[in-house]
Amino acid sequence: MGPLLSLALLLSMGIQFERPAVGQEVSSEDPLFRVEVDLVLLNVAITDRRGRYVRNLQPSDFRVYEDGIQQTLATFAEGNEAPRRLSASGERAVAAITPTTPAPVATEAPDTSAAAEPSLVGTNVFVLFDTSNFMYRSFVYAEDAIADFIRGLDGADSVAVYGYSRNLTRHAPLTNNRWDAIRGLRLAVAGDETALYNCLLLTLRDASTVPGRKVVIVFSNGPDTASAVAPDDVRALAEDEGIPIYVISTKEVNKDPISRNVFRRLTQSTGGRAFFARSWQRQAEAFTEIREELGSSYTLTYYPQPNPNRGWRSISVELISDALSKHRIRTRAGYRPRL
Repeated sequence: MGPLLSLALLLSMGIQFERPAVGQEVSSEDPLFRVEVDLVLLNVAITDRRGRYVRNLQPSDFRVYEDGIQQTLATFAEGNEAPRRLSASGERAVAAITPTTPAPVATEAPDTSAAAEPSLVGTNVFVLFDTSNFMYRSFVYAEDAIADFIRGLDGADSVAVYGYSRNLTRHAPLTNNRWDAIRGLRLAVAGDETALYNCLLLTLRDASTVPGRKVVIVFSNGPDTASAVAPDDVRALAEDEGIPIYVISTKEVNKDPISRNVFRRLTQSTGGRAFFARSWQRQAEAFTEIREELGSSYTLTYYPQPNPNRGWRSISVELISDALSKHRIRTRAGYRPRL
């Protein structure tokens, strides 16, 4: 069930783990127990009829349903504020202890090249930009737009800068140092063919190891020409890990209806947005809109109520009052629990 609740988030919510006292014997015949707590995290953007972001909502304004079952919110945050613990739902989840066999010891450490002491405050932003041969004529313009976006991020945000052509290049690992990120961006050079979906999948895997809120922003200047990974596999990972995907595409992509449809599906199902820009000015505006959304959206978490469904679980978010009912709500469509 994604995203997996990290140790850092457990500690931030005041959950403690007890060890046997010194000298206390633990019988090998005693059953082993493991607390399995998966926290579902939702990034929720709310806009009015004019497309303006709706701010200053409270937890009591929201209702969250999973497979039609109403959920109890565990934490709530607006923009980049620290998450607020709301109720005893965390204690309820910890109490649901079930016997299990010990988890296998990992033989290989996960790739943490993108992780630099992430914080639960702010957003972890992964920028994945096109460095393929589609970018030869417009490389400098793209770099400038991305650099301006990075400079304008909230001080609590962290950013990683990745580039893709046939292969993924991690130009700057996740950092809250804007100059380090821009320095890595400036080291990028245009490459060859485009394997967007391969590289997007790897970026999502990096992001999934980071606790807290995270998003992936894709800047694409041409259709995918070399991926072995299907777009639906990429979409499924982003849905399950709760990572919104934002795509900014240029006029070259706009000529390809297949890519346009794929970008729409990727963004809509994960709670992100697709921008089909016809000019460099519009592309810069798209980065500005994404930055505004990161500072205006809400982060909700909950521990799922008992649910026998082991497959796709749909998620819906509603605003309770009639005055808010006409607002547009955007979040991920659902997820598949980890078995």
